[in-house]
Amino acid sequence: MFSKKPEQNSPTQSTRPMASNSSTFSVIGPDVVIKGDIEASADLHVDGTINGDIKCASLVQGEASTIEGSIDAERARLSGKVKGTITARELVVLKSARIEGDVSYETLTIEQGAAVDGRFAPKQRNAAPLGKPATQGDEGRKPSGDSNLSLAV
Repeated sequence: MFSKKPEQNSPTQSTRPMASNSSTFSVIGPDVVIKGDIEASADLHVDGTINGDIKCASLVQGEASTIEGSIDAERARLSGKVKGTITARELVVLKSARIEGDVSYETLTIEQGAAVDGRFAPKQRNAAPLGKPATQGDEGRKPSGDSNLSLAV
């Protein structure tokens, strides 16, 4: 009565984990140090140390992690130390984050307690990246929202 065997080719059973939207998730553990650039189409969770540039779909940084290099992601949630430029469409800087570098974003959330030493500039279509000279005809004009600042919220 209680010993019903599972059906062999059942469509609801799978031997591999399900991933939403066919994306994968990679974790760099706290004991891992990477010296070099990382490029991933997957979502990335970093708890270790990276000395190099990161380019990925989504980045989640743990509180104890350190990244020395540029970050380029669609979405980034930072809570550790970052030394380098950050470019993200959606950026969340948590209170434990310590960032040293320029930040380019479309949407930005900064928790009270976060520290950022750099320049914030909203990402705009056809805009020159941070640190690059303005295009011809833009001399003497500063894009709105562009500012140099040190921030400790």
